Amino acid sequence: MQVVTLGPAGTYSHRAARAVDDNVAFRESVSAIVAAVDRGEFDRGVVPIENSIEGSVTETLDAIADAEIAVVEELVTPIRHALIAQSPNFDTVASHSQALAQCRSYLEREYPDAELEAVASTAAGVEYAREDATVAGIGHPDNAGDDLTVVAEDIQDRSSNATRFFVVAPADERSVGGGKSTIVVYPNANYPGLLLELLEAFAERDINLSRIESRPSGNRLGDYLFHIDFDAGLYEERAQAALDDIEEIAEDGWVKRLGSYDRRHVLY
Repeated sequence: MQVVTLGPAGTYSHRAARAVDDNVAFRESVSAIVAAVDRGEFDRGVVPIENSIEGSVTETLDAIADAEIAVVEELVTPIRHALIAQSPNFDTVASHSQALAQCRSYLEREYPDAELEAVASTAAGVEYAREDATVAGIGHPDNAGDDLTVVAEDIQDRSSNATRFFVVAPADERSVGGGKSTIVVYPNANYPGLLLELLEAFAERDINLSRIESRPSGNRLGDYLFHIDFDAGLYEERAQAALDDIEEIAEDGWVKRLGSYDRRHVLY
């Protein structure tokens, strides 16, 4: 099995992807990963969906809404950020925008004058530091290797920092079996009580929603679609009944059932 994820080697996505298979290829963006799986170029893709500090990864939400893919597993990994540089003397801190945000308090306290530069990934920030002595990267401490210094470890603002990843696959691998499910709903409507109707379809059947988020549809201003994760498998009668109601509410739009799956914790 070949897996594609966010590169270069050493990203947190790469570490999560190795729990799926050791044969890992890389792309430079989440949208490119999802598109490659959608085209059938890879068996699996691993993409970040949510961080416990910074919330949902909007690029992933938009990419999976636009593609015809399946969500077949959820991986949860702890995030350990380290400040990595050639020496303690640097002017710029470079990392993925999410990593910079997850370490905001530390950076403001310890390096208030440092310039913050967002790059494609945590691993790319570390490579930048490897090439430029005036730059420090933020990434997993193992990324320092033998030629860089770990200036500080565990610099994330909260020790509970963790990221959820979706393992995505071609659409024909969508499953109804699993403890959780993900759907995307585009009602193509806007009226008082619309969101309440969507929520009631699950609440009336005692189905817990673990996440609901709106994203612009891209069709017109003020028009939204909804990403919903819920704690039930699509095989369950209660889930089928809830989705029947959702289909009726969204009769002028669409409902995309990305599949049911289980959660796995990955430690490294």
